[in-house]
Amino acid sequence: MDKENQKQNEEELKEQVHEAESAQAEAGKEAGQTDEKDLTPEEKLGKELEEARKTVEELKDKYLRLSAEFDNFRKRTMKEKAELIKNGGEKAINAILPVLDDLERALQNMQKTDDVKAVYDGIDLIYQKFLKNLHQEGLEKMEPVGKDFDTDYHEAIALVPAQSEEQKGKVLDCVQTGYKLNEKVIRHAKVVVAQ
Repeated sequence: MDKENQKQNEEELKEQVHEAESAQAEAGKEAGQTDEKDLTPEEKLGKELEEARKTVEELKDKYLRLSAEFDNFRKRTMKEKAELIKNGGEKAINAILPVLDDLERALQNMQKTDDVKAVYDGIDLIYQKFLKNLHQEGLEKMEPVGKDFDTDYHEAIALVPAQSEEQKGKVLDCVQTGYKLNEKVIRHAKVVVAQ
């Protein structure tokens, strides 16, 4: 008997669900909501057009936001780059300031002394300190004498006859010192080359 009651309850429940769905569909039709099947081709196209317009508006909004965001990024990057260029030499200048102080003291003491050797030693100490500070900033002095001539590092200002076959193509003298900054040549060494 329980099974019969259960089956009857299930059938009644199914009927109630079906009636509720039918009532809901009728209410939707009355409210102006129609199924896609009931639409005319013109109405379908109109609906698709409206959806396309919404999509275009969304994409346009995303594009405008992205464009503004990129423009802000570009301006911020340019500002940071300008700041780096403006203040980029600050570290190097701070490294040189103690050398400048030493030079001022040396000039003051030169007027008070007649000992040329002491003045020379003082200036040599300042020179060595200056080179050390520049080396810490990445500056490297080239020592080309006795090496093969290389146009990547050297600029030949004179060619002289070689005294021996081994000297041919070698740098004999350096007229102006060349420098590299972080392995990049910033000034070529002006040299005399054996021919």
